[in-house]
Amino acid sequence: MVTKVLCVAEKPSIARAVAGHLAGENVQGRNIQGNNYTKNFEFDFNFPTWGPCSVVMTSVAGHLTSQDFAPEYKKWQGCDPAALFEAPIVNFVDEDRKPIAANIERQARYCQILYIWTDCDREGEHIGTEIRKTASDINPRLRQPGKTVRARFSNIERAHILDAARHPIPLDEAQADAVSARMELDLRIGSSYTRSLTLNVGNIIKQRMQSDDKQILSYGSCQFPTLGFVVERYFRVRNFVPETFWGIKVTHKKDDIDVSFRWARGHLFDRMVAVILFERCLTANTACVTKMQTKLTSKWKPLPLTTVELQKCGSRFLRMDSQRVMQLAEQFYQKGWISYPRTETDQFDRAIDLRALITKQTQGQTPWTAFADGLLNGEFSNPRQGRNNDKAHPPIHPVNFVSPETLTAEEQRVHEFIVRRFLACCAKDAQGSKTDVSILYGPETFNTSGLIVLERNYLDIYPYDKWTSSQDLPNYREGDVFEPTEARIEDGQTSPPTYLTEPELIGLMDANGIGTDATMAEHIAKIKERQYVETRARGRAPVQADQDVESDFEDVADRHAPQARGRGRGRGRGGRGGAHRAAPQNQGMQEFIPTTLGVALVEGYDNMGLETSLSKPFLRKEMELKMKAICEGRMTRREVVQESLDQYRDVYIRAQRQLPVLHAAVRKYVFGEAG
Repeated sequence: MVTKVLCVAEKPSIARAVAGHLAGENVQGRNIQGNNYTKNFEFDFNFPTWGPCSVVMTSVAGHLTSQDFAPEYKKWQGCDPAALFEAPIVNFVDEDRKPIAANIERQARYCQILYIWTDCDREGEHIGTEIRKTASDINPRLRQPGKTVRARFSNIERAHILDAARHPIPLDEAQADAVSARMELDLRIGSSYTRSLTLNVGNIIKQRMQSDDKQILSYGSCQFPTLGFVVERYFRVRNFVPETFWGIKVTHKKDDIDVSFRWARGHLFDRMVAVILFERCLTANTACVTKMQTKLTSKWKPLPLTTVELQKCGSRFLRMDSQRVMQLAEQFYQKGWISYPRTETDQFDRAIDLRALITKQTQGQTPWTAFADGLLNGEFSNPRQGRNNDKAHPPIHPVNFVSPETLTAEEQRVHEFIVRRFLACCAKDAQGSKTDVSILYGPETFNTSGLIVLERNYLDIYPYDKWTSSQDLPNYREGDVFEPTEARIEDGQTSPPTYLTEPELIGLMDANGIGTDATMAEHIAKIKERQYVETRARGRAPVQADQDVESDFEDVADRHAPQARGRGRGRGRGGRGGAHRAAPQNQGMQEFIPTTLGVALVEGYDNMGLETSLSKPFLRKEMELKMKAICEGRMTRREVVQESLDQYRDVYIRAQRQLPVLHAAVRKYVFGEAG
């Protein structure tokens, strides 16, 4: 008897691609009832585990089910927000996904095997369990061991898909449990805090503005620490006080080359000490070369590409926000152009045929064709091995050739970066010759160095890194004595820190465990959507060391605090036309400025003096560590949910007792009221 297998992918595009590879021809699909995007593909395939099989390949569209509170808890005024920490949660299928669920039920009724083809990450494991439940409710046999399996794959290249199809593995229940725990915690914590904020603060703003618009002030355990990073940097800029420093500069002209020597101390903040040391140098009159060393040096090629690095580089080099970069990368993956774009791994498995991947990039006449040819003709070098491996996906890399002419301008920029990064990983490190010279002038040491780039290697394909030859140095020898051409004392002032850029913000989130590599861009987009922060192109209004930074805060914040305009003096009012100026997009590195509302929320909670601050990353970082513990089998889902809820509930109760502190911050920053 022919075995009937139901294959379910996470997205329609993946279902079509996998079906095409398994069917061995351009298989045709039929639309399912009630949905024009999801199709069923029918074909035969010989799975080694089950023999000749009759296959139906279909898909969901992300999560199949949703969660919400029972009806009696859904009205905001119907219960105390604190009740949501324990309120019953209902799982259901959204109206627009009911045709998809019904299709899975119909196809699962008579199948013997359920084969899951969702993305191989935590979220994909959980979606797989949702599909299994929907199918097994109709066909209980699918709950038996070995009757529901999943494919492990990281791209949709044909050979890779065929290999995955022939080697099914079980669903990872622990990873699915971690996602389930995170979803419940995000729902309970986010809903309770959001309702409290909106009812207690949003209504104040609404009343003061005499507006009928509902002011939703959302809270998220990742969202608020992300906002906290932005506000913390803002206050560092605002409260910066410049300090004057002094240093000694020495120059010497030899062989018609002017050489500048740097003081080994850098600079001092005590002018008297700097002057005394300078005078001792002048008294010595001559300087002696104590070190003259020339050696080969290297500039290391970049590590293989991870999701976090892609988002940071997209903002830094491509001048695109991280969310858009990830959207395009996801599209490339679904079209079979690149590997799975959500990965923490920065090391290639030795089993991957990198040369075969490089060969695909030798097609056409692209800016990287000749370089790829060179790699195959003796210039190849194994990629560096990073320290991270999520054991699920390789680093992001191209798996097929795409002609740049077929892409939009945005798509070209992101795709070209991914290709160039991969080829750079497979190239040799750049090589140079570095010369270091040290002199002793009186009691003080001064240094200089020069670099000559000998072989650019990976730099020829990776223009995002800079490494250039510097000043030529004359031929000094140890023991040479000379009289400096010029020696002088110089002063300067410390510069203020800059506002956070997106790469810096992503780096802080990554280091502090705020969100996953796949969700960081979403949390950043959320604080912009809620108008807690605004972005602008760096350099639009430079801040001088002695300038009051308050004006920069007002300029951006006014656009999102119209309620404060015309209500007297104070932070965040208009009067300068700020509300009519849109921040330029993609014209430079974007930096984040908090709005008056964003500052008020962070300062309000910080001023409560809570032992665990809601704007700091500690609570969420601890939660993420517990998710990892679930995946590793060290904690259960129930334990993590209960412990985390207890922590957040305790902070919630303490915060409720100090709501007047939050109200005072809103009056101060949003409405400009003193005290």
